[in-house]
Amino acid sequence: MGILERFALNGKVAVLTGASSGLGVAFAQALAEAGANLVLGARRTDRLEETGALVLAAGRRYVAQTTDVTKPEDCAALIAKAIETFGRVDILVNNAGVGTAVPATSETPDQFRSVIDVNLMGAYWMAQSFARAAKNGGAIVNISSVLGLRTGGLPQAAYASSKAGLIGLTRDLAGQWTGRKGIRVNAIAPGFFPSEMSDQLPPETVELVKSLTPAGRLGDPMELAATLIWLVSDASSYVTGITVPVDGGFVMP
Repeated sequence: MGILERFALNGKVAVLTGASSGLGVAFAQALAEAGANLVLGARRTDRLEETGALVLAAGRRYVAQTTDVTKPEDCAALIAKAIETFGRVDILVNNAGVGTAVPATSETPDQFRSVIDVNLMGAYWMAQSFARAAKNGGAIVNISSVLGLRTGGLPQAAYASSKAGLIGLTRDLAGQWTGRKGIRVNAIAPGFFPSEMSDQLPPETVELVKSLTPAGRLGDPMELAATLIWLVSDASSYVTGITVPVDGGFVMP
């Protein structure tokens, strides 16, 4: 197998949550361009058609389904849809997520739980359903955050906790499944990229982030998607249980 062939996903089926906007759209496009057929899940199903159009433009097929990852039954249904449509699952990208910026003394129990429920527990329910159905091994990538590794100076206790928890979940599942099931589990910790969440930040915060980032800029979503392709392809066949910061140096010691 040549080096470029190791990055190809021809014949693979990738399940992607949070596929209706932002980084999810870039991930879908990259996975399709690498050769995978897509199973797209999101709560805002009306926007999945736009993501699907990028998959079709890359010459691949897709199916979309309304998915709320806080509901284990929705997670199981999305994987079942993949099996029904394509007969297999090979890749899971746990991208669904929400963010908040609430001072810790003001955050309510419901606000805190709602973030953990989507970002951490939702990823676990999806991973469970995927692992039960993946008969030929596979690859899971959890989308964590640099805020799971260091503070960004914002009041984001729930978000940071959920993303740090996702890193711990990644290690544990890799330990359980890589040898026994042939499922590699890794995580990406994105820095600051244009997205619905980053669009909510005030301009002065964005400038502060840039000043704290050695690269001096926000990332391009396709820079993140390229790392994703590496982690779900045979190019990283001996890589499991790690978290890869893609952050322009933001978490650099």
